[in-house]
Amino acid sequence: MSTWTAASCTYGKRSSGSAGSFGSRSQRPGTLANDPLPAIPVDALREHRARQAADWLAAGSGWRASGLVFTTATVTWIEPRNLNRHWYSLRTRAGLLSVRFHDLRHTCVTLLLDAGVPPHIVQAIAGHSGIQVTTSIYAHALQEEQRKALRSLGERLA
Repeated sequence: MSTWTAASCTYGKRSSGSAGSFGSRSQRPGTLANDPLPAIPVDALREHRARQAADWLAAGSGWRASGLVFTTATVTWIEPRNLNRHWYSLRTRAGLLSVRFHDLRHTCVTLLLDAGVPPHIVQAIAGHSGIQVTTSIYAHALQEEQRKALRSLGERLA
């Protein structure tokens, strides 16, 4: 469950300690992890926060504070299945019919590895339980990095 911290625009992930939950496995259940984010999602989260603040003001005393970053219209947490249904609508409009929501995560990890980010850093960002998870699932990206490295070595030796 994603939550806002008290008076800031810092985004955190709350770990419920259950399988499939957000947050690092090493976290204690119910603790917040402040993970670094690129500027694009930070800007989008700040804009979202501003829209939420406007909604809060418009609702007045009728607003039910939940502390959640993203909610349903009734200010409850979004069921994963409903998130997927919303994603299907977005991807159809974008012409990405075969892309699953979870594929965004795979794309992020692959792009990080292709950018030369060390696997142990990618593992930490992705929240994989161990480096072997990252290297086994994304071996294709690592193999391309090996090819690039060997081509570079060959050019230097030539």
